[in-house]
Amino acid sequence: MATITATAQKSSPPGILANAAVRKLLALAVLAAVLVPLAVTRFSSGAWPEALTVDVSGPLADASDWIIDNRDSHPLFLYFLGHVSNVVVIAVRAVYLALLAVGWAGVTAVAALVAWRVAGIRLALGTAVAFLVCGLLGMWVPTMQTLALMVVAVAVSVLVGALLGLAAGLSDRMDRLLRPVLDTMQVLPAFAYLLPVVLVFGIGVPAAVLATVIYAAPPMARLTSLGLRGADKEVLEAVESLGSTARQRLLTARIPLARKELLLGLNQTIMMALSMAVIASVIGAGGLGDRVYQALASVDVGAALAAGVPIVLLAVVLDRVTGAAGARLGQEPARNSRALWLAALAAAAVVAVAGRLAGRLEWPTNWVVGIADPVNRAVDWMTAHLYTGVPVVGGTADWAGRFTTWVLDPLRDGLQWLPWWSVLLAVAAPAWLIGTWRTALTAVLAMAAIGVLGVWDQSLDTLSQVLAAVAVTLVIGFATGIAAARSDRVERMLRPVLDVFQTMPQFVYLIPVVALFGVGRAPAVAAAIVYALPAVVRITAQGLRRVDPAALESARSLGATSGQQLRQVQLPLARPALLLAVNQGVVLVLAVVIIGGLVGGGALGYDVVFGLAQGDLATGLVAGAAIVCLGLMLDRVTQPTERRAKKGA
Repeated sequence: MATITATAQKSSPPGILANAAVRKLLALAVLAAVLVPLAVTRFSSGAWPEALTVDVSGPLADASDWIIDNRDSHPLFLYFLGHVSNVVVIAVRAVYLALLAVGWAGVTAVAALVAWRVAGIRLALGTAVAFLVCGLLGMWVPTMQTLALMVVAVAVSVLVGALLGLAAGLSDRMDRLLRPVLDTMQVLPAFAYLLPVVLVFGIGVPAAVLATVIYAAPPMARLTSLGLRGADKEVLEAVESLGSTARQRLLTARIPLARKELLLGLNQTIMMALSMAVIASVIGAGGLGDRVYQALASVDVGAALAAGVPIVLLAVVLDRVTGAAGARLGQEPARNSRALWLAALAAAAVVAVAGRLAGRLEWPTNWVVGIADPVNRAVDWMTAHLYTGVPVVGGTADWAGRFTTWVLDPLRDGLQWLPWWSVLLAVAAPAWLIGTWRTALTAVLAMAAIGVLGVWDQSLDTLSQVLAAVAVTLVIGFATGIAAARSDRVERMLRPVLDVFQTMPQFVYLIPVVALFGVGRAPAVAAAIVYALPAVVRITAQGLRRVDPAALESARSLGATSGQQLRQVQLPLARPALLLAVNQGVVLVLAVVIIGGLVGGGALGYDVVFGLAQGDLATGLVAGAAIVCLGLMLDRVTQPTERRAKKGA
């Protein structure tokens, strides 16, 4: 017995070291034991050392001044960027004038008839109602402005994305080059795209359109590449055996086989373009987003809601129509499909001409229903009765204040109190555990770059809001996702709610939280939680539902209870989906926490808003670069690499 015990004791350390996570943590500990004393001796052990900070505000201000001074004289602007700007303005203006020329009746008829031919009569009626509501709320002209910008931005995004996706789908080298670029672009918050285009194109429609294109093109590129690479090999071999050229194989086989991915890319591009077009109101996009932005700036919740409702309706309609088109793809078209299309277009033309002859192109002012005053009266009543002093539960302002005092303040102060090297170690550990040393190095360098830029404290403030929002999001999201996975009734009840919430642009979430909580960091966190919840719930539920039924049946046959099946079978087997839910929750939360700078969120979001509003592009660009680094770090810390995921599988 003693011999066996001694043998077990001797073999236990190798057994512990056989665990890859333990080996990584030991290696990180050894590395820290060597490097940390050297760093502390050379630099301070508290906040980020001044010696490692580089003041880039001067060069950025000089670059900004040079661009402004040479915008009307340098050949780069005169013969290239100036023409790009002019083309964008002309295109948006042409679409906008065309929409106004067709009139409200014509636009509504065209939209409804297209929805009918693509998705059926129910969605056609919903589309018509959505456009009519935009007019009833007095937002017809802003809606057309947003729609015109959307049409141009989506067209360019689809073209650029399809070309990049085509290159990546046909060339392994191009795929390897584009993949990290697209990965990085898709995790960056929308605000990070605004300042660079403002620096080049100034405030206005061209900057808004190009920022939207940069933000919305990656999904089209990625899904185009995925569709081309996933084409059926047997079909391609059959086409090739017939002696077809590479171009013929592309046009007759690859692209037709990738139609569903292409249409899904179009859907995602449209939704992201709408989201960005609304946010781009900060840099002069106009339209509905500008109405929301101006209303939020004056804390006019009623006016913000009047502009926010059309944004939501546009998002839902565009999502449903493109989604239905994708679902119907591949079905046999009706025999008289072309005739029905011609009849629909003719009917829309008749409606448009009739409206023009009747002089009813503009939405009648006496048909407008004002909701701003009633909503503001409701907000005033909430302020008087629900903000504070509610017996037992307290008011919404009390909740926001307690969350700020008990959670956000201690978390922010704790992060800012930590020595800078400990923050880097805290970033390296999870990144290395779920990835490789390259993942950890990327995350550490991204976090260190924030310190080098001189915005360490502001970034930790933003990080504290992200961590608090993610914690609440994951607790609620995992619990709700588990309930949806275990009950068909709960899943059916949640589906329409999640569908609507996932189509709403980020900007819109600020309206209800301002109405409920006022302004501050807590409302920004609340908006981030609500925005990220649908994705976490949906990914969690899908991951649990896709667990191998044989494994569950085996657990049941061994007498495992429902709770034991969840803890010991479903959750371990759904680990990749749960990690993906965490990653998506972090990325989505960061996007809205940054926008929370518009409603008192402070930190990096405030610096970006201040830079845009005051023309202080140096401050804004530094904050934007820090946001990029923070987003990259959080993505690497929460996203397993493919190599690691395969090992875990």
